[in-house]
Amino acid sequence: MQHHAHHEQQATGHEATARHTPAEHGRTGHGHAGHPGHGPVSWATAARATLHCLTGCAIGEILGMVIGTALGWHNVPTMVLAIALAFVFGYSLTLRGVLKAGVDFRTAFRIALAADTLSIAVMELIDNGVIALWPSAMDAQLSDLLFWGALAASLALAFAVTTPVNRWMIGRGKGHAVVHRYHH
Repeated sequence: MQHHAHHEQQATGHEATARHTPAEHGRTGHGHAGHPGHGPVSWATAARATLHCLTGCAIGEILGMVIGTALGWHNVPTMVLAIALAFVFGYSLTLRGVLKAGVDFRTAFRIALAADTLSIAVMELIDNGVIALWPSAMDAQLSDLLFWGALAASLALAFAVTTPVNRWMIGRGKGHAVVHRYHH
């Protein structure tokens, strides 16, 4: 019972996180300026968290755009599918890591929601906004350089905009800081 309650507290981010000495910090492989949720967070830490999020988002986004485009769907259903798959794959990567650490599914799902929701939402807003506003990008076909170029550029811009958001959240014990203790 205590084990379950401890993980539920971790999922909400309201508990006091474990403190590490500098020597312990280095041994865990998480050497960065400031422990998540405890003051300054390095840009490298924020970039790693954003890259983790970007990986899931990119898989879902690309898969959704490819499926919608290949099936000849209109822009809105294609974009809805891409966004939905970005959230599914983004959450799935976090779930995989947390479940691997021995956390039950319900708690792991709550942790994934707390860790990734804002990051994925910002990433998807930027990514899809760029694609929607890029002239002719939504009409490009899979064989067009414009399709792949706009998608790559939109993901790169989403990464650039989301990294400071993640840095801010991690520094306050939110976002990726919630899942940090489960990464080995």
